Amino acid sequence: MMSEYTYRSIFKNLSPLDHRYYLSNRELFERLEVFLSEDGNVRYGLKLEVALLRAHLQRLGLLDAATDSKLDTLAEEVEPEEVYQEEEQTKHNIRALVNVMKRKLPPELSPYVHLGATSVDIMDSSAALRYRDVSLQVLLPLLLDLQETLIDLAEKETETPQVGRTHGQHAVPITLGFALSEYVARVGKAIPRIHEAAKNLRGKVSGAVGGYNAMSLIVEDPIAFEREVLSSVGLEASEYSNQIVEPEYLLRLLLEYNVVFGIIANLADDLRHLQRTEIGELREFFGESQVGSSTMPHKRNPWNSEHVKSLWKSFAPRVTSFFMDQISEHQRDLSNSASGRFVADYLAGFAAAANRMLRILRSLYVDHERLEKNLAGNGDFILSEAAYILLAQAGESEAHEKLRRITLECESQGVSLRDKLKEDQELWLKLQAQLQRAVGMDADTFFSDPAYYRGRTVEKTRRICAEHRQLVRKFREEGK
Repeated sequence: MMSEYTYRSIFKNLSPLDHRYYLSNRELFERLEVFLSEDGNVRYGLKLEVALLRAHLQRLGLLDAATDSKLDTLAEEVEPEEVYQEEEQTKHNIRALVNVMKRKLPPELSPYVHLGATSVDIMDSSAALRYRDVSLQVLLPLLLDLQETLIDLAEKETETPQVGRTHGQHAVPITLGFALSEYVARVGKAIPRIHEAAKNLRGKVSGAVGGYNAMSLIVEDPIAFEREVLSSVGLEASEYSNQIVEPEYLLRLLLEYNVVFGIIANLADDLRHLQRTEIGELREFFGESQVGSSTMPHKRNPWNSEHVKSLWKSFAPRVTSFFMDQISEHQRDLSNSASGRFVADYLAGFAAAANRMLRILRSLYVDHERLEKNLAGNGDFILSEAAYILLAQAGESEAHEKLRRITLECESQGVSLRDKLKEDQELWLKLQAQLQRAVGMDADTFFSDPAYYRGRTVEKTRRICAEHRQLVRKFREEGK
């Protein structure tokens, strides 16, 4: 159908989601458009209208095989352009949809279209349905792919030594797998919460102000009728609805997305810092023809990680409007009408960020030599905690202060911690005895390599990865 809406260049669109981010996420966005586009919005509204009409016709004994088939094909016959053109006349989106539907149905069926419903019955119920479906069919599978890739990487680098960092300073040794397993654990907790919140989205067919006034004139049990209509599309009814569904169902889903968005942004920030020139432990894939700077040909910027964080900065603050949409005056006002339309943008922005992070992780280069060099960068000073703990265990009441003074002497004299500790034979023997008891290792060996002081990072990484891999399998099975 040719119209003024056909063949518009994507470069004339106003939102970066519709040109820049579409081009870099074409396959993903084409899956999202089924649910989040205006075409998807209209078709999901149509799905609810058809469910309501079918229930009326079934009740009246008018639903024969031919009519049932006609209702099945109606979704393909109604085009969003027609609805928008009709809205130019009605100035009302749902009435426009209803009018277009009526024109495509036999006259004897048209009186029952939208009968007893109010606009928000259709709008809120169809929104619940499409946000549930996009979560279960696109966004959760994307998060599962991201989680599985994280697990693969954490398991691969389970025993790779890395210096731990707090306040941007070297702390004590960990492993790279342990650092990554932090995000395995955090993302892994978000997935079931999103799944639960998506499946708990609710609809309504309770009419204006939610009191079933109109429907009480049509059916004997309007509450049962509401359940029948909604269950036919896989929804439950909101426990209470005025003219709108309780907003907290959707709010909780969006908040869970915002939580995992922040986790992904935190991961992006960590990856970005670990790519700094002076650190250089990781590196994003950089193509042969890729340019890092318009003036500095040598630059290899961590631009993908920066992009993820930048998308989070743009979309995460929208959580404020999600909270503000909780408030509607009395039984309903329109103050959430415009803001509610941007939920689709938020979910698309989140998807773009998650997809970018997935690509980063799948091509991430780990520089094992640089990791080893950085771990040894401050000599064996990062073993001062171990020496302090071992001496305290041996009964040294001022162990911390003694080690603090020893490290200062090491710095001023330019000697290693091990050599300084060995100058005090009594102290060294205490360390030797405690190390044999704690880790079965002699002091010379232990203080020769900071990688030996890794605590239970390896064991914990393996446990976290195994548990969350099992959860990924469970959700993949449920999604089949």
